[in-house]
Amino acid sequence: MPTKIALISDSHSYIDHITCSYLEDCDEIWHAGDIGSLAVMETLPKGKTIRAVFGNIDDSEIQYHYPEWLNFEQDGVGVLMTHIGGKPPRYAKGVKSMIKTHKPKLFVCGHSHICKVVFDPESNCLYMNPGAIGQHGFHIMRTLLLFDLDQGQIKNLRVVELGKRGK
Repeated sequence: MPTKIALISDSHSYIDHITCSYLEDCDEIWHAGDIGSLAVMETLPKGKTIRAVFGNIDDSEIQYHYPEWLNFEQDGVGVLMTHIGGKPPRYAKGVKSMIKTHKPKLFVCGHSHICKVVFDPESNCLYMNPGAIGQHGFHIMRTLLLFDLDQGQIKNLRVVELGKRGK
C-alpha cells in the first residue's frame, strides 16, 4: 500500500481550509520550513505523520520543536529535507556535502516560493520544492505537491494550485 505524501512549505503563519482539504487524504504531511507560527502546525489535519524543518523566519519556539535538517527513509525512499536548499546544480552552501553524505533518493527544500521538481543527475536524486502555501512573499500562485511513495518509488506526483496569493 503506497504512502500518500503532502509536501508544503513557506506558510509564513498562514494556512487555509483549501490547503487543509488537500491534506486530509494524505498519510504524511511534510513542511519544508518557514512555518511562521505553531498555530499552522496545530491546524493540520489530525492523525497524520508530520515531518517538518524550521526555516529562516522561524523563531526559537519553532526551532525547539523542529530541526534544521531531516534525514529519514519512508517506504524505501531515502529523504533529506531542509529549508534553504538552493536548486540543482547550484545548491545552497553545505547542501551538496549533505547530499553526498546521506545519498537520498529525494531532496526536499522550500525558501524560494517557486514550485520546482527536477532530477539532478549529478547527485542522482529528485529535487522537490513545493513553492509556498502562504500569503507572504513574491509568488503569484500558492502551491503544494502531492505524491505517493511505494516500495522505493516516487509515484503519482502532482502540483496543486491553491489560488493566487492575496485572493
